[in-house]
Amino acid sequence: MRHLLMAIFDTKLLKPSDSAPWQYLLDTYQTFTQALFTSLSTAFSTRQLQVQTQAPSSDTSDAPAEAPASNEPIFDVNEQLGQVHDLLPDWLLPYWHALDRYPVIEAAIIVIVGYLISRLITSVAGKIVRQITSRTKSTLDDQLVDLLTRPLFITIFFYALGLALRAISMSPWITDTLLKVLASMVVIVWINALMPAAKMILQALGKLKERFNVIEERTIPLFSIISSIVLLGLGTYALLMVWGINPAAWLASAGVIGIAVGFAAKDTLANLFSGVFIVADTPYKLGDYINLDTGERGMVTHVGLRSTRLLTRDDVEITIPNAIIANAKIINESGGPSTRHRIRIKVGVAYGSDVEQVETVLNQVANRHPKVCSTPASRVRMRAFGDSSLDFELLCWIDQPADRGLVSHELYMSIYKQFQQSAIEIPYPKRDLYIKEFPDQATPHASMTTAQPSNNK
Repeated sequence: MRHLLMAIFDTKLLKPSDSAPWQYLLDTYQTFTQALFTSLSTAFSTRQLQVQTQAPSSDTSDAPAEAPASNEPIFDVNEQLGQVHDLLPDWLLPYWHALDRYPVIEAAIIVIVGYLISRLITSVAGKIVRQITSRTKSTLDDQLVDLLTRPLFITIFFYALGLALRAISMSPWITDTLLKVLASMVVIVWINALMPAAKMILQALGKLKERFNVIEERTIPLFSIISSIVLLGLGTYALLMVWGINPAAWLASAGVIGIAVGFAAKDTLANLFSGVFIVADTPYKLGDYINLDTGERGMVTHVGLRSTRLLTRDDVEITIPNAIIANAKIINESGGPSTRHRIRIKVGVAYGSDVEQVETVLNQVANRHPKVCSTPASRVRMRAFGDSSLDFELLCWIDQPADRGLVSHELYMSIYKQFQQSAIEIPYPKRDLYIKEFPDQATPHASMTTAQPSNNK
């Protein structure tokens, strides 16, 4: 980053150009990429030099190796940040040294100039990249540019904020802590931007079935979970490096930590592994209409790390933990070779009706409905001789299981109207009561006697 800003200050952005605007943008982009490559190469070389310096020499192989100091930071943000003097060209240094007596003014100038430079870089780089992406048919590259523009702006602006903090005379501990906070915020912003970017890329690759057979609609949640775990791991590693914590010490104690986490977060881990198994086994996928043995029924809208979400017909979203749904009995109405779903319409007609006419009327009603599939064709079956009716059943298929209730309602309405027009009687239970004889109307009067008290003594 230091070499990047040095190149920008020294060449293109602070000096006017006599060339055409388009040539000026190309020259700026070339300088930007060269400075970025130089910055990355220098950082990598510095890291390699630190590793070689810490490595024990071959001449002292007999001597016991000294353990590195525990308080020595692995990655020093303050050291990587550099000084403002290193970024300025030579013709600006005398003017800048004149402001050394006013650190607050220096910090304000750094913040303002850093904001303007971050805006300028993101604007120029965005225009150049959009000129390239406009030639493609896909909108993925445009979405990625819009998504990553904000993290790039925050990275450059926060770098300027770090330089401003160093310009102000504060306690070294306070300055170091604030710099680590800024670096941590940059890491978090990039992780939050890269996670949706990874999902966009996976969805775009899933549509290219002829090129990427592994990534398809049913495996996108699995790869999304894996990418999220990898990005979270990298983000955690970067945060540990920023705060000077050696990740090797944490990895050495991973066994003990794993046991403690396993007992403390067993439900969370169970949901996590169940989510991976669900995506790998694919008992259902996004958009499927499923029924659970616990009574929940709806369309799968999300398969996440911890839970699965169902959208019911009442537009109510149900969140079910993956550990529960992985052990439940699942009826996938959208499964099988196709998503078609068969519905059954039960109808009863009176004894004495023309059964062939009934069959014809039911088939006509089904064939006229717009949501009933023509293939396979609807069919009518006579099922039983009921107590008061001849029991028929209309079998037909629909494309979406979610339309089962609406189509059944419309078919019942049409069948009732068509039966009235065709004079087909729909029976209802009747009971004939035969009275064998009526009871006598005369009711004998019971003799009533009153007991008299006795005079006998």
